[in-house]
Amino acid sequence: RLHWSLLHCCFHQLLQICSRHINTDMIGLFSFCLLGLLKSPLRWNNYSEKFHLLLELEEQQMNRALIKYNIPNRNMKYAVMFRDRVNSDLLVLEVPGVSNNCSSLLNGAEVCVFPTGYTMSVYGYRDFHGCVHSVKLDSIELQFRSDLLDYFEDGMMFKVCFTVNRLTLALQHRAVILAVKHTLGKVLFPAPPPYSSQQPDVFDAQLKENPEQYRAVQHIVAGSSKPAPYLVFGPPGTGKTVTLVEAIKQIDLTQASCHILACASCNSAADLLCMKIVDHVDKGKVLRMYAKSWDSDCIPEKLKACSNLKEGKYFFHAKEELKKYRIIVTTLFTAGRLVTSRIRQGHFTHVFVDEAGHAVETECLIPLAGLLDSKTGQVVLAGDPKQLGPIIKNFSAQKFGLGVSFLERLMNNFSLYQRDKRNRKFNNRFVTKLLRNYRSHPAILEIPKELFYDNELQCHADENSRNSYCRWEHLPRKFPVIFHEVTGQDERDASSSSFFNTTEVTVLMDYVKKLLQTQGKTISPKDIGIISPYRQQVQEIRRALEKVGKAHKVGVVEEFQGQERDVILVSIVRSSHVNAKTDRKFNMGLINNNKGFNVTVNRAKALLIVVGNPNTIKTDRTWKRYVTWSAVTAHIAMPVNVVLSLPARLQLHRLLSTQWRLHWRRSLLFKSTVKIKGYS
Repeated sequence: RLHWSLLHCCFHQLLQICSRHINTDMIGLFSFCLLGLLKSPLRWNNYSEKFHLLLELEEQQMNRALIKYNIPNRNMKYAVMFRDRVNSDLLVLEVPGVSNNCSSLLNGAEVCVFPTGYTMSVYGYRDFHGCVHSVKLDSIELQFRSDLLDYFEDGMMFKVCFTVNRLTLALQHRAVILAVKHTLGKVLFPAPPPYSSQQPDVFDAQLKENPEQYRAVQHIVAGSSKPAPYLVFGPPGTGKTVTLVEAIKQIDLTQASCHILACASCNSAADLLCMKIVDHVDKGKVLRMYAKSWDSDCIPEKLKACSNLKEGKYFFHAKEELKKYRIIVTTLFTAGRLVTSRIRQGHFTHVFVDEAGHAVETECLIPLAGLLDSKTGQVVLAGDPKQLGPIIKNFSAQKFGLGVSFLERLMNNFSLYQRDKRNRKFNNRFVTKLLRNYRSHPAILEIPKELFYDNELQCHADENSRNSYCRWEHLPRKFPVIFHEVTGQDERDASSSSFFNTTEVTVLMDYVKKLLQTQGKTISPKDIGIISPYRQQVQEIRRALEKVGKAHKVGVVEEFQGQERDVILVSIVRSSHVNAKTDRKFNMGLINNNKGFNVTVNRAKALLIVVGNPNTIKTDRTWKRYVTWSAVTAHIAMPVNVVLSLPARLQLHRLLSTQWRLHWRRSLLFKSTVKIKGYS
C-alpha cells in the first residue's frame, strides 16, 4: 500500500502519459527507489529530494481529506447555495458537521463550482473558481469573483470540487530549492565555530536575575554559535519570547549595521513579539508585515501604526522601502514575500524564529533560504521539542520525518545541542535551556518536570497568583490538582470521524458552575480554559456552556499551545480500549501522546482538573504515572455510587500505600462517594 501511495503522489502524471510503455518491473523499481529515499537519514546530499517528496506526500493526503466534501457524493447530487445574510459577496454552502472534521484544511482551500440543472441556462457550461472564506459550525462560506456573483440567485444548483491552496506548499518547495542554491548546509547541518563573548546591559531588569535567560542573550548578541543556529530550549512558562525580544533589542542597540527578521508560526505569536519589541524600540524602525488575507480587525491597536495596514487596506512596500526598516516582524509564510521582493541575500544579519518547534522544517526555511548569508548570518530558534510539533496529515510523511521540526532535529542529531556525557550540561555557546517557570503552581509542574525536563524546572510564579485556588471550597485537600474518575462512553456521530463523551461534559459543567459560584472570589469566564483532544467533544462542551450563559475558551490541544489560563479543565473522552488502540496507531487523542499530555497539563496557572476514565488511560505509561501521583499526592474524585469489581479493588490496593489507604478510609469524601463490594 505504501509503495503505491508513493507512486501515485510522485509519478501520477508520468504514468498517465507513459502507461503503455511502463511494465510492472519498472513500477517496482520506482517504488523501491522512493522508499529507499524516505528511509535514508536526512543528509545535506539528499536534503532537497527528501523534503520535496515528503511535501508531495502531505499534499496528496490533504487533497484526499477534502474529497469527501466534493459534491455530488453519496448524500447529495448537487449543492444548493445561498448568499450570506451579513456579507452579500459571500455564498454559503451548508455541510452538516463540517467544523468537526477538516475545518483547518478547508480554511483558505480553493473551490471550483460547475453549474448544473437549470443553473446552466444562466451561466452555460463553464466553471467558476473561488476560495473558502471561513468554516462555520454546519456551513462553509465561499468567495467568488463578480462573474459568478453578478447573476447569482439563492437556490442555484452547482457541482462543487475542493482542492488544497498550494501557496504555502509552493513557498516550502521554493525554500528547499533556495537552501541548496545558496548552500545553507552549515546552517542546517552545523559544526562548532570559534568563540568570543560580551556582557550586555539588559532592558528587562527581571531578566538579569534569571541566569539562563541572561546567558542566552549574551551568546546571541555575541554570535557565539555562528554559522550554526542558536537554540533557546524553553519549557512551558519559562519566557522564551521574553528572551528573544531582549536579544533583538540588544542587537538593535549595539550593532549599527544590523537588520533583523523576526518570525513566528502564527499571527498571534508574531503580534506578541512585535508588541514587546516596540516597548523599547522606536516604531519607525519596526515593520509588522501582515498577509492581505489576515482580518484587519484582529490587529492590535498598538501595532497599527507600524504595520502595512493603511486606511483599512493592506499595502506592500517596494524593495528599497523594506530595506530601510531595522526590524521586520512577520509569520513564516509571509516572510516568503521578502524573498519574492528579491531582497539580496545577506541583507538580514539576524533571523529569529519563535515557536520553532511547532513548524515543519521547510516552513522554517522560508525566512532563511534566499535571505540569510550562511557564513555571516545568525539564526536563532526558540521552542520546546517536548511540546507539540507540526501537524502532519499523511501517515507516511509523518513516519519518515516531516513531523520533526528543525529545532527537534538539531537537538536530536547534533552533539552541539546535546548534554555533555560527563557533566550532563548543555553547551551554552549553542543552546540554553530555560529553567525558571513563571506560570504554574509547583504541584501542576510536578509530573511534567519529572517526565520531560529532568526535574530541573523551578517554580518562580507569583505566589498570590499560583495559590489563588488552594483554598477553593470544592478542593478538599487544598491541593490545586484534581483527577475526576468518570466511566462514560466515547461516541461518534455517523457524519463525523471525531468522538464525544456526554458523561464527561456533565462533570465539566458541574465544575464550571462551582467555579463561577465561588464565594469571596471574582472569577471571569476568560480565566477558565477547557481542553479536549476531539473537535466533536469541543462542540458538545460549547453547546453545554450556552446554557451556563458564559463565554469560555474551549478548544483542542493544538489551539492552547502557547496559551495559559488560571483554571484548566481537561476532558480526555476515551473510555473504549478498542478506540484507544486506534488512537495509539494514528497518534490521535491524548493517550500515548506525550507531547499532547505535556501541552495540556502545563496550560494551568492555579488549578488543573482532569476528567477521564483511569482504566483506559492507564494503558499509557505517562497517564498511569499521573493517575498514581494524583491518588497518592493530589486528589482523585470518584463518581457517586461507583461499584468497583475485584480487579479494580486489587488495583486500588496496589495504587495506594498503607498510609494513604488509612487516610482514605477515614476521609469523608471517600466514604460518601465510593462503594466497594466487600471492602472494609
